[in-house]
Amino acid sequence: MAEKEQRVAIVTGAAQGIGAAIAEELATDGVQVVVTDINAAGAADVADRIGGIAKTLDVSDPAAVAAVVAEVADELGRIDILVNNAALVPLTPWEDITFEEWRRVMSVNLDGIYLITHAVTEVMGRAGYGRIVNIASNTFVAGTPNCAHYVATKGASIGLVRGLAGELGKNGITINAVAPGIIASEGVLEGPHVNGFDFVVPMQAFDRRGLPKDVAPAVAFLASEKAGWITGQTLVVDAGHTRN
Repeated sequence: MAEKEQRVAIVTGAAQGIGAAIAEELATDGVQVVVTDINAAGAADVADRIGGIAKTLDVSDPAAVAAVVAEVADELGRIDILVNNAALVPLTPWEDITFEEWRRVMSVNLDGIYLITHAVTEVMGRAGYGRIVNIASNTFVAGTPNCAHYVATKGASIGLVRGLAGELGKNGITINAVAPGIIASEGVLEGPHVNGFDFVVPMQAFDRRGLPKDVAPAVAFLASEKAGWITGQTLVVDAGHTRN
């Protein structure tokens, strides 16, 4: 029996936190992972650790996205999985959100998803197979205050999943979202969001902080061949904080 061909995944924003955990989980499953991030050194460290490939990428830059997707398709011959994880996570009251900040968040969190998803689905469509997973957020369910622009982008990422599922399905491509709660990643622990644990943990079913490794398996499942009959869905991974 011929050996099964190795799947290839692109994970954006994978230099640390949830993205790095996803990259590691996929690599453990035997996937060749392309670790992308605007933080080149961080991406290289993760790639070295998991036996992956690092690519520097600003997902808001159309030319950079097109170049990286073309490089991966040319060098590895395929792109089977895309995980849209790259995001800015600000904490800004509505009255302080300038249009400049609004556009900055939209350019990464939403335009970035459009750019790389559009490019990757062309490659996947030719192969007749693909798995796309958007990392959304349970803030869209909870309506978390002081980050309206962030919540808006995460709601839009879920809307894109619903809107694209029917179009992409004809080419054998699934698209789903995973919506984590607050996670003890490097970015959260080093920023103002760290105070949110005091409020959120008592509302969870489990009395501890969520970790990046708690989210990664859900993403890996939706990115696998086992999830071939699941598309257009959002899986909330937040220890029961929000129960819809």
